[in-house]
Amino acid sequence: MPPDPNKSGADDPPCLLYLITPPAFEPAVFANDLTAALGAGPVGAVQLRLKDVADKVILEAAERLLPICRDHGVPLIMNDRPDLAQQADCDGVHIGQSDAGYDDARRAMGKQRIVGMTCHASRHLAMEAADAGADYVAFGAFFPTGTKEVQHQAAVDLIQWWSELMVVPSVAIGGITVENCRPLVAAGADFLAVVAGVWTYPAGPAQAVRAFNRVIGDTPIA
Repeated sequence: MPPDPNKSGADDPPCLLYLITPPAFEPAVFANDLTAALGAGPVGAVQLRLKDVADKVILEAAERLLPICRDHGVPLIMNDRPDLAQQADCDGVHIGQSDAGYDDARRAMGKQRIVGMTCHASRHLAMEAADAGADYVAFGAFFPTGTKEVQHQAAVDLIQWWSELMVVPSVAIGGITVENCRPLVAAGADFLAVVAGVWTYPAGPAQAVRAFNRVIGDTPIA
């Protein structure tokens, strides 16, 4: 069975980083950054997110990154494409509201692998996803981000509401940095999805992971 971000060890922090790859990267170069980041502290998952590129490029990237993730006991999750996630032997898939439906994703991944769903700022969509069997729900965007166009703005109290009522883990996403993540941790986010906040961190990705984990460790949960 692949590693599961829903099943944290006893020594894991209450909130874990969920690293999303940069919008574009050279796999051979990025592999070094990913190795450094995963070696710097606890990380719950890595998502391979490449848009507007050929399937071959995505599969080649997965082939390069999957052994690194497995070496560190971290699941590699494919964005959008259950078919490619299955083909690449990824540990899971993340689907948006306009991607493949949950049932199709689950059929492709099977019962033992991860299926996560984007729910924007919608309590209704999140409850539907949880009822369907999603392994996590993702809320956002919480802050301005240059990674993608923001169409839905989420409030921090959405995370607190979910954490108080539901056992399905939540992922907070959208412009999250070392400087602004503390309220999301305090509200009970299970994962912080981060792109630029790690890969463009001035001191490098390893230091970013260390800095995030310091904030996580120092933040009391509401």
